Order: sequence, then structure tokens, then C-alpha cells
Amino acid sequence: MAETLIPQALMVQGTTSDAGKSTLVTALCRHYRRLGIRVVPFKPQNMALNSAVTVDGGEIGRAQAVQAAACGLPPHSDMNPVLLKPNSDTGAQVIIHGRVRQNQSAAQYHDYKPVAHQAVMQSWQRLSAHYQTVVVEGAGSPAEINLRSGDIANMGFAEAADVPVILIADIDRGGVFAHIVGTLALLSDSERSRVIGFVINRFRGDIALLQPGLDWLEAETGKPVLAVLPYLHDLFLEAEDALSSRHARLQASDAFHVVVPRLPSFSNHTDFDPLQLHPGVRLTFAREPSQVDGADLIVLPGSKSVARDLAQLRAQGWDGFIQRHVRYGGKLLGICGGFQMLGRTIFDPHAVESDNTETLGLGLLDIETILQTDKCLRRVNGVFVADATPVAGYEIHMGVSKGEALSRPLFELEGKPDGALSADGQIAGTYLHGLFDVPCACNALLAWAGYAHQDAVDFQRLREAGIDQIADAWAAHCDGDKFDAALRAFGKAAHRSS
Repeated sequence: MAETLIPQALMVQGTTSDAGKSTLVTALCRHYRRLGIRVVPFKPQNMALNSAVTVDGGEIGRAQAVQAAACGLPPHSDMNPVLLKPNSDTGAQVIIHGRVRQNQSAAQYHDYKPVAHQAVMQSWQRLSAHYQTVVVEGAGSPAEINLRSGDIANMGFAEAADVPVILIADIDRGGVFAHIVGTLALLSDSERSRVIGFVINRFRGDIALLQPGLDWLEAETGKPVLAVLPYLHDLFLEAEDALSSRHARLQASDAFHVVVPRLPSFSNHTDFDPLQLHPGVRLTFAREPSQVDGADLIVLPGSKSVARDLAQLRAQGWDGFIQRHVRYGGKLLGICGGFQMLGRTIFDPHAVESDNTETLGLGLLDIETILQTDKCLRRVNGVFVADATPVAGYEIHMGVSKGEALSRPLFELEGKPDGALSADGQIAGTYLHGLFDVPCACNALLAWAGYAHQDAVDFQRLREAGIDQIADAWAAHCDGDKFDAALRAFGKAAHRSS
């Protein structure tokens, strides 16, 4: 019986952002789970506006929640102990172990890194003690010279925890050999020695034509190419850091048109993934109304800075466009920060999101919101008030809304009312994220908006299929002998018969 080497820990770092780190970690998590290994994902530090609520009542990066699903685990705050949620060009909300600590500028966070490092190592120690294998994801690139001091996201963590590193690069964007060799050149000798091999991602074409380059790379660096992963055209996994067009489907011009203003502080854009995949929906993210050729439904999305995004809405003319849309019978939905925008006023007495203590909303729902220092974080189940259709999702917000409009709630969540529906039924708002994920809930929301068919996609099934697809790709294209030899050479592998 062949023996497979199972690493106690393995880290994936990338030559660039969006090189495929999250995807490869997800693939490895599912791969090891299939082998019967107790495996867990870990990202020391993440910067993202897309987050997920954890089983212990915290929040982590969305990618780590997907990776947890690949392991068959509920998301936990130890999987991403430091989360930075940008709220301006130079600052972010700092979240440690799933809980908001404070807003900090980049300079302030640099001084705060010893505290963040301690949190990272605490989570690392807990996970490594409880699981057989920890698959770690880096952030950005390890070769960012200006970020080397006090690094906890890439090689700084790898050195502290003594873990081997796979370096992944995206060949589809070009320059893959320069990316790999250049990254190695900018590492220290000890950091370079941690890189056990390379993965080339998103390759399309004849592998025989690439082989001379692979041979040169191995000879030049003395390190193996562990896998060349193909470009997976139909892959669906939730994007974490930016709006993704990878899942968009070409739709007829007469498809049901959902329009989402593309705001500067747009958060939790994964709310819209089920609509991007929907066979009867044309989803448009637009920076300004002039880019829109009519809409059946306008959705104001979540926002990390409601005051900033409202100012942008008005500057681009969205306020007038939305008023006309509603006047002529169109439907309007606000999610979380977008729900707050629909109200009369947003008060921020503690400067939670900005220095604006009072911001006028669009005045379309009779509510007022006060931003508070405590964040509501919870996973919820419930029903539509109108017809008891089941709905599920999560809440992440620091505002509490009050007003007459709340007497007509949209949902009942965990036995309590949530959101609002206008008296004429045209405008709705909710604090619930993930509200399109459950097919029957997606069907009900689109039916309210005027879409006649019941053909929402099974979002969870598609995500599971995507995880299996990338795990299959890893199993098919990884050179197992090279991988085992690299792990053995590093000396951090435990043996397991398979």
C-alpha cells in the first residue's frame, strides 16, 4: 500500500493578488478531507469587505468560510484572526478574533501589529493542536518590500510557525516566469528555503509547449513545479476582494434586469452571486445611471461607509434616477447599509463610519438609523412575513433602525421582525445578507419584484460542485511524487497510509 505524506501545516503564497491562493487552499482542504484527514483553513491576516458570520458569533473573510465548507466545518473566528475591512483609502476597521477593535489608519495599524501578531499565534496554536493539518493562505505577495517589517500575513508568519510554502502564480495574466523568479529574488535566504515548489494556475493550451519553460524554471530555481492547474471555465466560487465578472452569464436584453449601483464602499457583494448565476436575470453593476438601460429592480447594496456612499449616489445622480424608477412602478430593495440609505437620516455620534454625525438618507422609508459601537453578528433563519417562505442568511451591521416603516416588516428572523416594506409594496429593506442564496427565498424576492418564473439556482449545490471541481483538478494535475519529495525534504510531514 502506497504511503502519502500529509503535512502538519502547509502555506500557500502568491506572486500577486488574485493569483489563486484562496482557490488552491480550498482545493487542498477538500483534497485532505477526502483522505480522511482532520483539516482546517487558516489565514492570519485578511483585508476584505466581504465577510462571513462564524459559529462563535464573530466574522472572518468570506474565502475562509468557503474553505471551511471544503473541510466540512462551520466557519470559526480562529480561521482568520485578523480581518481588516477598509472604510477609506487610508484606513480600516480592525477585527481581532471576529470582534471589532477600532478604526485605524495604516500608520496606526503598523504600530498595532504586535497585538495582531499575538492574536494570530493564539489562533494558530489552537488550530494546530486540534487538527491534523492546517492549510494556510497568505495575503497579496510575500515580496512587498514596504510591508516586510512586522509581517504577519506571509513569510513573517511562515517563519514564526515554521511551515513550508507553495508559491502560486497566474499564467493567464502573463509574465508567470518573471513573477516566480522575481518573487524568489526578493525573499531572504531563509524565506526562500521555505518555498518547496510552485503551482502554475489557470493554464490553457498545449502543456507540451509550456514544458521547456517549466524545465528552465526548475533548473534555474532548484525547486519543482508541483502542478499546472487548468483554466476552469465553468468554475463557481465566491469572490472575496472585488466584484467578479467570472460568473456573469450573457442574457437576452429582455431578461429581468436587476441594477446595483457600484458604490465606493460596496460590501458583501457575494449577496449577488445567485443573481449572476440566475438563468432569467440580467445583473448590472453600474457606477452611474447613464450606464443603465432601464431596470426592473434596483438594489442598494451593503456599505462599509453609508455617508460616503450616499454622497457618491447623489454626485452621480442616482437619487433622481431611483426616485423616477419608483414613481413609474419599479421595485427598490435595500440591503443592510442600503436599507439605512432608504431612510430619512443616519446618525453617527461615535464616528463609527465617518466624521459626519448626521447624514440625510433618500427619505423613501420612514426610518432613522443610529450607528453604534457594538456590531450585530449573527446567522439567522426566518420567513417572509407575506407568505411564510423560508429564508436564511446572516447579519453584519453596527446600526439600529427605528421608525414607522418597521411596523410593516419584510421578514421574521428568529421570531423577531426585520426590515420594512412600504405601504404600496414597491420599496423593501432588510438587514439580512445572503437573502438570495436559498432558492425559494430568491424566487419569492424576484416574484415580489415582478419576475414571473420560479427558476432560481441552487446556490449551495453550485458552491459544493465548485469545491469538488478544484479538488479534482488538484488531484489530476499535482505531481504526487514531486510533492511528497518536497514535503519530505522540508521535514514537516507526518506519514499516513493510503
